[in-house]
Amino acid sequence: MSERDQYLSQVDRLCGSDVLHGSESLCRLLRYLAQKEVEHPGVHVKEYQIATEVYGRPTDFDPQVDSTIRVQAARLRGKLGEYYSSSTGLGDPIIVDLPRGAYSLQFHYRIPANGKPGTNGNELQAGPAVAAPSSRFWLMTAVALSAVVVVLAVALLMVVRGPDTAQASLSSESDSTVPAFRTFWQPFLKSPEQPWVIFSNGAFVGRPESGMRYFDPKRDSISQIWDHYTGVGEVLAIHELDQVFGGLRRKICVKRGSLFSLDDAKNNDLIFVGSPSENLTLSDLPSMREFVFQRLNDGPRKGDLAIVNTRPQSGEPKAFLASPSGMPITEDYAVVALMPGLNPARSLMVLAG
Repeated sequence: MSERDQYLSQVDRLCGSDVLHGSESLCRLLRYLAQKEVEHPGVHVKEYQIATEVYGRPTDFDPQVDSTIRVQAARLRGKLGEYYSSSTGLGDPIIVDLPRGAYSLQFHYRIPANGKPGTNGNELQAGPAVAAPSSRFWLMTAVALSAVVVVLAVALLMVVRGPDTAQASLSSESDSTVPAFRTFWQPFLKSPEQPWVIFSNGAFVGRPESGMRYFDPKRDSISQIWDHYTGVGEVLAIHELDQVFGGLRRKICVKRGSLFSLDDAKNNDLIFVGSPSENLTLSDLPSMREFVFQRLNDGPRKGDLAIVNTRPQSGEPKAFLASPSGMPITEDYAVVALMPGLNPARSLMVLAG
């Protein structure tokens, strides 16, 4: 088998693996980059090419506004790292890598124990490092980005493992993740009062049986508002937060955003869950003015809700947009922030999406 065929065969193996099974958009990107690399080795593919040739974006695609390709590349990079760290990929003779900063694949032969390339999986040992999954959290505080990513990953792990396992782990001195886990949540544990979790709930008018819509102040009376609804994501998030704090042997106080005031913000540790468009108090927080939720006034996605970067640094997008409505969700965004409260003695976390 030629080297080219070996490379493409490895790509087929990746796309058929459990890690990438069902990720059609990522497999399309992987196959496209692989084909480009074997046909034109060392030639970097442009973001615009991928957008128009792989994902069917229009010819006026602007990577400064639409970060779809960067997100997909990061997801693929993470999946490759996940595959090669699994038992399935540890014995593969060829490693496929997508380095950061470029849209071109690299193929490496794994180095066997005798120092010569081979195909016997039993003789193989670790070769070049494979990029680990990457995550980017936009924090508007002095909290170090890298540290927060690590701790959030630990927090998610504890949530997935469930409250019983979390409690058992917390009582085990041998669990090396506990110090980092406790460190992250410590601002919400030091006060004797329960931290408040404030979830977004939109203002609707109408009746469930006849149809409902968002409240329009230009034509609706305030007395018509129904504010007893929230999203599925908020419900699941609060359930998971309850598990987290249950594992830490603490309770949380849950309140809907329409009943919350800034006076409450001065006297409690707070965790906001949901979009500021339905959690209006969030818009009044000074620290939430660097990344704001706004509808775009121009461009191909005019009218769509986006997370707008009000002070973009060099190379940063001006806006972050989820997949268009009516299309499969391949990307979405959130603002994750940990900061002092309006009262510096209190802490405030934002989980807004």
